[in-house]
Amino acid sequence: MLTSLNARRKQIRRKSAFTLVEIMIVVLIIGILLAIAVPNFVHARETARSKACIENMKQIASAEEQYAMDQKLATGATAPLMTVLVGPTAYIKSTPVCPSAGAYTINAIGTDPVCGIGVNTPATYAPHIIP
Repeated sequence: MLTSLNARRKQIRRKSAFTLVEIMIVVLIIGILLAIAVPNFVHARETARSKACIENMKQIASAEEQYAMDQKLATGATAPLMTVLVGPTAYIKSTPVCPSAGAYTINAIGTDPVCGIGVNTPATYAPHIIP
């Protein structure tokens, strides 16, 4: 009686465990799903960074135009420094920062500012250019 009870317990234990093949199949499926999801996630993240940078450049361009109107400057005049445009009582409250670590360059009045991540950057980054 005792041996049949022990045999029964061993049989139950064996049936409740996963086999190596089952575990490997689950790992393979998870790997395939990750191979599909990770590149899409990276692309979506970089697209979001590009759009945020473009919005920052539009904000800088708007502040530059407001400064030019207040100072009665003509198109093509020398652009103000970023320190003139940014401040608690200035045109932009806090300094805009490119999410992809690019640096902004303010050009002459009437031209768009430029991000350091532009057309000549590696293909991993979408160019940050105001449309």
